[in-house]
Amino acid sequence: MEVYLEKQQITSVIDALKAKKLTIGMVPTMGALHEGHLQLVKKALTENDKVVVSIFVNPTQFDNNEDLVKYPRTLDSDVALLETVSKTDILVYAPTVNDIYEGNAVSQEFDFDGLEFEMEGKFRNGHFDGVGTIVKRFFEIIKPNTGYFGEKDFQQLTIIKKLVKKYNIPVKIIGCKIHREANGLAMSSRNTRLKPEYKAVAPFIYKTLTTAKEKFGTKSATKVVEWVEKQFATHDLLDLEYIIIADAETLKPLKRKSNKKAYRAFIAVYADDIRLIDNIALN
Repeated sequence: MEVYLEKQQITSVIDALKAKKLTIGMVPTMGALHEGHLQLVKKALTENDKVVVSIFVNPTQFDNNEDLVKYPRTLDSDVALLETVSKTDILVYAPTVNDIYEGNAVSQEFDFDGLEFEMEGKFRNGHFDGVGTIVKRFFEIIKPNTGYFGEKDFQQLTIIKKLVKKYNIPVKIIGCKIHREANGLAMSSRNTRLKPEYKAVAPFIYKTLTTAKEKFGTKSATKVVEWVEKQFATHDLLDLEYIIIADAETLKPLKRKSNKKAYRAFIAVYADDIRLIDNIALN
């Protein structure tokens, strides 16, 4: 499997593939790959001739420098894992910070029509400017036909769809369902950092979300949110940062239900110093 460290290398290869009229899918990642990432890659391979997987820990989307430093970097094992899917049709782009940002690792400022100020945006200052900056940069370098993103980061997925629309970027964005461990915990690179006692109780997050979905059928959003907050208030190891029920399109908190709209519950929880997010469709 070829691993490209510089944009000049990979753009040359991409140009040659496109000259042959081959389609390119892209799965942007920060590495520490797991089965959830592989599901994105497999879907991309079924719909494209070649797939580019970027492995890059993007400094501009971290508001906490300690989190950036601790983020796992496992390029060799990531490549080995991708080779179990395909050794010929996957290209890995693992650039340095300088290759991407050319000595100026600063976010571009974006207007995502308010999507960036909801949920994660309220708790992670500048996060979505960083996400928008790196995804836009990747799309400019790779020029994929299609980009694949997981619904675990549903707000991010919604913002990337807004990004390509507002900036007329010719990439089709595909959202893929959340891949979960057998116990329901949403797969995340951060899960590898969980201490055993926290890993054991982390499935409580999804269990609570599934019960919240059942309650949403008969109770108001306010009542459901209050119920979730009570569940975590008495939990010894998990600290709830937020639970929000929102319009799945605008991401605005739900005030009054409508049969014509789709809603999701979004949650962020601390397990010790590891921040876990998840979400679930409610209707």
